[in-house]
Amino acid sequence: MTGNIKEVMQESVKAALTWIRANVAELGLAKTASEALLNTTDLHIHFPEGATPKDGPSAGVTITTALTSLLTGRLVRNDVAMTGEITLRGLVLPVGGIKEKVVAAHRAGVRTVLLPQANEKDLRELPQKVLDEMQFELVSDVREVIRAALVPADVTEAEAAGSASGDGSEPATDDGRQVPLSHPLPSVPTGVP
Repeated sequence: MTGNIKEVMQESVKAALTWIRANVAELGLAKTASEALLNTTDLHIHFPEGATPKDGPSAGVTITTALTSLLTGRLVRNDVAMTGEITLRGLVLPVGGIKEKVVAAHRAGVRTVLLPQANEKDLRELPQKVLDEMQFELVSDVREVIRAALVPADVTEAEAAGSASGDGSEPATDDGRQVPLSHPLPSVPTGVP
């Protein structure tokens, strides 16, 4: 690992790699753990230095998703934002700054956000307009994040690119199949107590 990352971010990367290694068969990376690609592959993860220091336990689900995408060849949906930390067993832990993160995603045009289940209470702090215009999937396990964030394996890059039309319709492939880039996400009621 290189870049401007502090100890907490390094722990997020290590937890992500440990979880992926423990679940290689489930992810389709190998039939058994002993055949795992990660046993014979070195990964170099670089966090570019920018204006914002990279320290805080919020990136575990994002790092795990990015690494799973890299290793499986599955694309990450471009219409989903996410936050949350993970444990070595893949549980998604709550994080801070939900209001700021969701409002930033809304401003960027993202309309689906994956949040830790334990952060559901933080949705009460969001402006009504944001609640009305966004969908939230509350997750408790990183497997839920992977299912929601990665494009299905049988969808090609061209098909996935066609989904970014923004018209809300699912694009069709050359053979007429609908591309299942999004699935119904449970919306959090706007009247959250």
